[in-house]
Amino acid sequence: MMYPYITLSDETLVTHSHLIEADGEKTVLVHFERPKPYGFDTARCSLPSYEWIIKDGFTDDEIALFERLLQVNAHTFFKYAELGGLNIAKAV
Repeated sequence: MMYPYITLSDETLVTHSHLIEADGEKTVLVHFERPKPYGFDTARCSLPSYEWIIKDGFTDDEIALFERLLQVNAHTFFKYAELGGLNIAKAV
């Protein structure tokens, strides 16, 4: 399951996974997806290694911007991944 994080001005949706624990290491997958006429541009990065698993349709400059976003927000991705996503208040 992927949890919504933010939608960027170019309609790129940024989502993240739950906290994945394996072999004593905690990991979060961050996914970037932007609609295009016939499908989506897609990128996925694993934190804390910053290893790109998928880079399809985004330019190198866009990936560099995503890396900066990841660096600034890594602690937040881990926090929300551990909590099961961002808890957005709902109207009563």
